[in-house]
Amino acid sequence: MTTPTPLYPLLVVRSILAVLAVGIVLLGVAVAEVGPAWLDRAGGVAVATAYAGLLAMRTGGRPLVFGVGALVFGVAGALLAELGPVTGVAHDLAVILTTGGSVGTAVVTAVLAVMLTTPAVRTLRAMLEVLVAYAIAGVGSLAVVSFRPQLDTERFDYAALALAFALGFVLVFRLGAGWHGLGRRGLLVVLGGSAVLAVSVAYAELLRHYGTPELVDAIDRSVRWTRDTIGAVPRPLQVLIGVPALLWGCHMRARRRQGWWVCVFGCAATGSVATTLTNPGTTWLEAGLIPLYSLVLGVVLGYLVIRVDLALTGQRGSRARAVERERAVRPEPSRLQPLL
Repeated sequence: MTTPTPLYPLLVVRSILAVLAVGIVLLGVAVAEVGPAWLDRAGGVAVATAYAGLLAMRTGGRPLVFGVGALVFGVAGALLAELGPVTGVAHDLAVILTTGGSVGTAVVTAVLAVMLTTPAVRTLRAMLEVLVAYAIAGVGSLAVVSFRPQLDTERFDYAALALAFALGFVLVFRLGAGWHGLGRRGLLVVLGGSAVLAVSVAYAELLRHYGTPELVDAIDRSVRWTRDTIGAVPRPLQVLIGVPALLWGCHMRARRRQGWWVCVFGCAATGSVATTLTNPGTTWLEAGLIPLYSLVLGVVLGYLVIRVDLALTGQRGSRARAVERERAVRPEPSRLQPLL
């Protein structure tokens, strides 16, 4: 008999959740434009602290160390920024701390949203897990913008996305039992997902810088028409990579450990949501519609991927599939317990 894994200290979990609740309340008050102007920074620091602690706890680290570190970093940047106009070294330090805190919060948010998902035997449950990840990323996006980063939007997005994938792959390497836990199928998923991600980003950049004026103008017109018609434009990274990968990964994790290698590509969705509000031209309505449209389209694509996967590798017949679902219960710790 195996000894059950002891529950993580309840006091630590409750403390982190209490800090998170305070941060959400402060951010909500700031969005409603009630109270002093520094409430958004305070709420952002609280959420960043809680998220850092949760990620450390979930991945077997030291939540107190990482949580306090995020708190000190965030408070230092907020205090320097709130002191008023400063010049010289103080100004440069304030920019580094606030922008670095914003990027760090985006990275932690993207990875945490994926790590807090749980295996899903059925597709409907996998959809609920994607909603949980989006909710976590949505709160994180408010914390990200509360630091008021001073960085080009495109550079910010790419930096956060690259760092999120780097951290996600390091953590999943441990959760997926290293390279020998990858298997041939997992290797194909990682190589294929990486290729699609690289081609998507490279194509967008090549089109932006080297596309013909007619083509760029046609794309801009279609984007403006879509925004004027339905209020927002879905993000390709979320629709084509992030949401389908997270949906399929949660579904696969109930059956095989390799599902973690699929889930890590969900950072394309959660990272994109976390950085949505950093674009000053994005309204609150548009910031809500972008992930909504992306989520709906991505779930449809992810559902099709799951059906194809089950058709190729699953059992034939309704009775055999019912038996497969009953046996597809690969145990993982609960949402607020360490995975390692």
